Amino acid sequence: MRFETTLSRIVEAAGVGLHSGVPVKIRVCPAPAATGIVFVRTDLNSFQVPASWRHVARVSYATSLMRQGVLISTTEHLLSTFYSLGIDNAFVEIDNLEVPIMDGSSQPFVDLVNEAGIRRLRRRRRYLRILRPISVEDKGKRISIIPSEDFRLTCDVDYPQPVGCQALEMEVTPENYTSRIAPARTFGFERDLDQMRNMGLIRGATLENAICFTNAGPLNPGGLRFRDECCRHKALDLIGDLALLGRPLLGHVIARRAGHAMHTALVSKIMSDPSVYEVLTSDQIEVPLAHALVS
Repeated sequence: MRFETTLSRIVEAAGVGLHSGVPVKIRVCPAPAATGIVFVRTDLNSFQVPASWRHVARVSYATSLMRQGVLISTTEHLLSTFYSLGIDNAFVEIDNLEVPIMDGSSQPFVDLVNEAGIRRLRRRRRYLRILRPISVEDKGKRISIIPSEDFRLTCDVDYPQPVGCQALEMEVTPENYTSRIAPARTFGFERDLDQMRNMGLIRGATLENAICFTNAGPLNPGGLRFRDECCRHKALDLIGDLALLGRPLLGHVIARRAGHAMHTALVSKIMSDPSVYEVLTSDQIEVPLAHALVS
């Protein structure tokens, strides 16, 4: 993509928060160039919280942002969609503290973007290109990023059966994301439900917005959408957390059993060390043709 983008018109969605269980509505609105993605709490005098690594608050079971005490929770699915489809600028008006979980995947948000359409702006797109390898490790888990001329992911997970070990590698393009990643739903395990509810989590979870695994397999009547749906959803979450970089990425991210905390730790480590990256406008690089959704 040579130029920044936004949506062509306002679109709306409603649902419940996965963890809070509260009803919530969002309106996604076009925004000028150089705005970025900005959440607007309409229930709190339209207070704005930019989707930036500087505002990361909590990253245990979801990625939450906070600015001056105002919280936006479970941002990763919506941000993953914007980042992968090449939406650089948008105002996300939201009337409660948590982005709606919808069906547990980002497919409803992809549909929302397609409904709105994408409008090209006049400002050249600025890419963040990784110049040297950098990584974060913790207790056998690791996430790294190495130089690449496109945005590429290698992701694996390792859970007890019936999930087991799963892995994928892909270039992140709008087409690949829409077909291979967006439909993958969030998931959990029946054995963990009581503990999570005691922690004040998953109050809005149902079999309509999350996969629940027993030792025998998923409880969901329709089963899985992909054999490796769990790994694909982890990739979805990872992309959403990388969106907090604030610019489209040129690099190969390799995540081994990583989660939100490690994803955002990598983002923070990158942004805290200017020697790791450079920012280039689209006329300074040869953007791969696969990224040319908007020319």
